[in-house]
Amino acid sequence: MKKILIANRGEIAVRVIRACRELGISPVAIYSECDRTALHVRLADEVYAVGPSAPRESYLRIDRVIDAVRRSRADAVHPGYGFLAENAEFAAAVRDAGAAFIGPSPGAIAAMGSKTAARAAAARAGVPVVPGTADPLPADMADAEIAAISARVGYPLLVKAVAGGGGKGMRTVTDPADLAGAIRSARSEAGTAFGDAAVYIERRLTRPRHIEVQLLGDEHGTVLPFVERECSIQRRHQKVVEETPSVAVSPELRRAITSAAAEVARAVGYTNAGTIEFLLDESGAFYFLEMNTRLQVEHPITEMVTGLDLVRWQIRIARGERLDVDPERLLAPSGHAIECRIYAEDPDNNFLPSPGRIQHLRVPAGPGIRDDSGATAGLEVPIFYDPMISKLVAWAEDRPLAIARMRRALREYIVAGIKTTVPFFEWLLAQPAFADGAFHTTYLDELLRSRNGRPFVEPTPQLEEMAAVAAAIETALSASAVGGGATPLPPPNGRNGSSGGWRAQARVEGVRGL
Repeated sequence: MKKILIANRGEIAVRVIRACRELGISPVAIYSECDRTALHVRLADEVYAVGPSAPRESYLRIDRVIDAVRRSRADAVHPGYGFLAENAEFAAAVRDAGAAFIGPSPGAIAAMGSKTAARAAAARAGVPVVPGTADPLPADMADAEIAAISARVGYPLLVKAVAGGGGKGMRTVTDPADLAGAIRSARSEAGTAFGDAAVYIERRLTRPRHIEVQLLGDEHGTVLPFVERECSIQRRHQKVVEETPSVAVSPELRRAITSAAAEVARAVGYTNAGTIEFLLDESGAFYFLEMNTRLQVEHPITEMVTGLDLVRWQIRIARGERLDVDPERLLAPSGHAIECRIYAEDPDNNFLPSPGRIQHLRVPAGPGIRDDSGATAGLEVPIFYDPMISKLVAWAEDRPLAIARMRRALREYIVAGIKTTVPFFEWLLAQPAFADGAFHTTYLDELLRSRNGRPFVEPTPQLEEMAAVAAAIETALSASAVGGGATPLPPPNGRNGSSGGWRAQARVEGVRGL
């Protein structure tokens, strides 16, 4: 492999480009109209436009992506996650174009990318599944028939998209009267997000934990599971904080759940990177939930505690190499790692997206800190895509120190021009239940409701004034560091309030640090 096209954007495209560089492989990027100046475009050796900003006219257009593959003469395609990463048609089209697909086979994607097919595969492998419908609900099924099926599954229940993930196309139903509306809404969102409006019904377990197992499989029959990841901190079914290992998983349970994950993967002849997701109930019983036939957003925490580069291994497996890794090493984590997904969202306004220009950016560093990002100062965060701008990771020898490091890093993280979820994470990690590991998949939603709309950062004239002073000092220091030749950043313009989007609490910390 001498050239790899990354069929994605943002921080994951940057992540893959860097892995390519380390392997001596030339990276190729694609971009939509609004991404023409994005970091992944600037870092690649070759770039190809794939259409307008809307994803359905660019990143989701198989024909345009394949045209870029052919024009660039790429040897392989890395799909990242999201967009076409779990699309069997795309994987087949890549192979038909004469390039390797850095992921599982089209057959494995079809078998496990569909949540209902994946549930059937897990059941055949002898792994327990959450009660629910075996097949997608037909689009023309009568409401009365759906109601009867739902009553047999049992309330509360979830209406879930067959394709995709990330909480999209998912609705909770506690009252049978709300079922028909929830199905219509889930179908509409799933069709928009994944191009597939199919949904199914699954019972909602009471206060479970969300535990997942990373897998790697090579083309020589080896499947290796990794230490589990805890993904129970979720807002509206969307993961926001992940960590590894889980405080709820004993060594014995780890053996059982990782073995079950490997059995599911072997049952479909799975190769490359994938993740098996489970629900763990209050009794300690676990149930297969779904499989993600791609790299996960939270893969950095697994890398931090095992020392393995998962993207590098994805490429090596696609080249036909064997997984020559000690299986026991993958189940014996070194230390503890936590990831916070930093979004361009306004937590004080119901987490609405906060698109706009990043006027200034200071990324935290120091011992055990990693930030995977596609953001830069001057970047325009568009409205068309998922608003995640970075994945902030903290590693330490144990969980308490990992939490302390993450809290320190969040206080150092400064973004000007847009709102972000950094203040929200500062608040969340200070909660006693988080420190104790006493949470479940509905914990965060319940906690947020209890706030009754109180802001995460209390604005005061003093804080705003200190924020402006800190911004001016840091800008002057940045210019001085490059010999005075730098163009000063514009002052906050008030676009998101009197501080122009500066996060006042962090700016106060900046003053103290100076």
